[in-house]
Amino acid sequence: MTTKSVDFYFDFGSPAAYLAYTQLPHLCADTGAALVWKPMLLGGVFQATGNRSPAEVPAKRPYMNADLKRFAARYGVPFRHNPNFPINTLLLMRGATGLQMREPERFRAYVDAVYHAMWVEPQNLNDAATVGAVLQAAGFDAARLLALANDQDVKDRLKANTEEAVQRGIFGAPTMFVGGQMFWGQDRLDFVREALA
Repeated sequence: MTTKSVDFYFDFGSPAAYLAYTQLPHLCADTGAALVWKPMLLGGVFQATGNRSPAEVPAKRPYMNADLKRFAARYGVPFRHNPNFPINTLLLMRGATGLQMREPERFRAYVDAVYHAMWVEPQNLNDAATVGAVLQAAGFDAARLLALANDQDVKDRLKANTEEAVQRGIFGAPTMFVGGQMFWGQDRLDFVREALA
């Protein structure tokens, strides 16, 4: 039984969190660590901490876009900037939280489908009909998932996850914890691996 774990705080709206998502399962498998998925609302974290997306900083945006492409190439994973960005991820993150709570065996398939539609073959996930089509294509009952996302217990859990993130000192995504050590950014995965070793 493993005692090592990585807490992975993520939001689908973060392209850096997408890149971390492509690497963390392998990293955890290699090091014998459990990957603990922590859906949160990045907008809520930004609001609580006074931080904001690099995409909102004109001088930083082109650099970040180029850097994300560099890392995607290094990792050998597909990545395309979503032209509909920014996307309100509230419903998407509630869906992830709801499946994690009620149907954990389907959680990963949902995460894979949403990340694919967000950063691999970008679609307008601000549009409810598009989200429904993406989920149907991935084998989900979109109406059932929508109902789950609107469940009060699910809303409360996502809010609690976001508040927990802020309490732990998180200001952006992705953020990983190994024990008490915090690592922000997908470009810190080498440090995550070292901490697990």
